[in-house]
Amino acid sequence: MIDLEAVVALRAVATNGSVAGAADALGFTPSAVSQQIKRLERGTRVALLERAGRGVVLTDAGRQLVTSSATVLADLERLEADLHLAGGVGATDGAPRRVTGEVRIGAFSTAVRGILVEVLPRLRAEHPELRVPMRESEPWETIALVASGQRDLGIVHRWGGVALAMPDHLVETPLFMDVADVIVRRDHPLADRTELEPVDLADEEWIATFDSTICRQWLRRLFDGVSNAPRVVHESMEFENHLELVRAGLGVALVPRMGRPALHPDLVAIPTVRPASTRGVSAVHRRSQADSPALQVVLDTVRAVVSQGAHVAEES
Repeated sequence: MIDLEAVVALRAVATNGSVAGAADALGFTPSAVSQQIKRLERGTRVALLERAGRGVVLTDAGRQLVTSSATVLADLERLEADLHLAGGVGATDGAPRRVTGEVRIGAFSTAVRGILVEVLPRLRAEHPELRVPMRESEPWETIALVASGQRDLGIVHRWGGVALAMPDHLVETPLFMDVADVIVRRDHPLADRTELEPVDLADEEWIATFDSTICRQWLRRLFDGVSNAPRVVHESMEFENHLELVRAGLGVALVPRMGRPALHPDLVAIPTVRPASTRGVSAVHRRSQADSPALQVVLDTVRAVVSQGAHVAEES
């Protein structure tokens, strides 16, 4: 009998590119992941990983197992959802059904600050037997983690025309549209403007996220057709750092409203036009989990928090 937990570990290696990456994604040690895969190799009597330099790659048999196991794992998730529906406890007076189990969430940083800091305490209070571990990750990584079964629910965003591929077996639920503003010092020559076009900002020095991020890709897209812009001089993954660097007079920054703290009086936020800097925020999960009561409770709570609007900063 094939060990399904070990198959999940093998799929994690395929998704993350290494045993160490798989261990980090699954919350295990690298040694534990290696032992699971070795046990799987003993059980199947087939080599599933092979050395490649200092790392490992999947063998042809390993890749075949990862591909073939997707259907089996999806069927098991549907079966688990059906069992939870059949075995859940609900009072005859209309009291809500007790929800147990685990829903693993992946989300980008501003969604953690702007949404999940409200969602997670509410879930703990209303469903104390439900475990909801959270991991911060960029949207591309989140989609890969959900698609491969390493996360159950992802919160992702897509900027304008920046591509964000969505596998067919995932369901995307739009949540809301977030806006990003250009942040400048109050004594900046553009601070009295109500809106800004990219050409207005062509000569500015910028604070931005790393080059590999979707936010940085959008900043480049914003300046399509504008020569030699944007000139990024400082990089940080934390938008709160961007605000402090702008306040110090070291450049300007494009900062989303979701999860943004109240601006210091020294700072001004101005939206962009032609194009507007907006990003659609969505939840994603595997189609096989659509009937999972636990997942639906988490998704409903996310929707409830979003509908209250507390996650979005005021324009100032």
